[in-house]
Amino acid sequence: MMIDLTWNQFFNRIPERLAPLFPHNEPIWTVLDRLKPFIRDTIKPNLPENIQMGVPVDSPIALLPGGWLNEGFETVCNDDTKGKVQVWIEGEKVPEAAIICAGSVFLDYRVEIGTGSIIEPGALLKGPIIIGENSEIRQGAYLRADCLVCSDCVVGHTTEVKHSIFMDNAKAGHFAYIGDSILGNDVNLGAGTKLANLKFGPGSVRIRTNSGESLDTGRRKIGAVLGDKVQTGCNSVTNPGVFLGPGSLICPNKAVKPGLYKSRTIIS
Repeated sequence: MMIDLTWNQFFNRIPERLAPLFPHNEPIWTVLDRLKPFIRDTIKPNLPENIQMGVPVDSPIALLPGGWLNEGFETVCNDDTKGKVQVWIEGEKVPEAAIICAGSVFLDYRVEIGTGSIIEPGALLKGPIIIGENSEIRQGAYLRADCLVCSDCVVGHTTEVKHSIFMDNAKAGHFAYIGDSILGNDVNLGAGTKLANLKFGPGSVRIRTNSGESLDTGRRKIGAVLGDKVQTGCNSVTNPGVFLGPGSLICPNKAVKPGLYKSRTIIS
């Protein structure tokens, strides 16, 4: 029996901009094969020219629809903002403003930052990277090349992301590693979650289905594909080649074997 591993088995919707990455008739892991050229072909870099590569930003910078501001605004973060950094100009909140905080570091100008997003102090970004609207790249985050972070996402403290996709509202808030992986809409990773991506032995990663069929991904590096609304418990680990259906749950401290898991699986 032919196993359907196309994107619609994992995700209810694909953000419009990402549609060319997700054809209907190919296995979901082929998205990772296309990710690098897709980002390079579609990115719209918008870092200000006065940022020095490899040098911490020395003062906050705000991105408005009309361009960047280095002064003439203030940043507010208090109980009233519920801990979120906001940009204010002449006493008015500007929700569409993105902000790069002092102390963040960029190693490549090929970075696109969407409106309302924030790059917190201590974050390190290597381009090319696309960040959508209203997303948070928190203190100590490390984004390596070819990451695509959609809208309303969180890349949290001491979290490393490499060659991966965060769909809308995907969150990895604390101490995570995400390598060669796809996080679906509304996915939430518990603190310390690791999506391992490198097969130790020779050859490419193969996954087994419930029917015993073995499928070759053709990739030596592949992490996990987590369907919409998947949640992982603290300190959980997925081995290379985990394909977890929508609404599934990984309990804390669990190691997940490679394979295809149906929707609403509980791994305990």
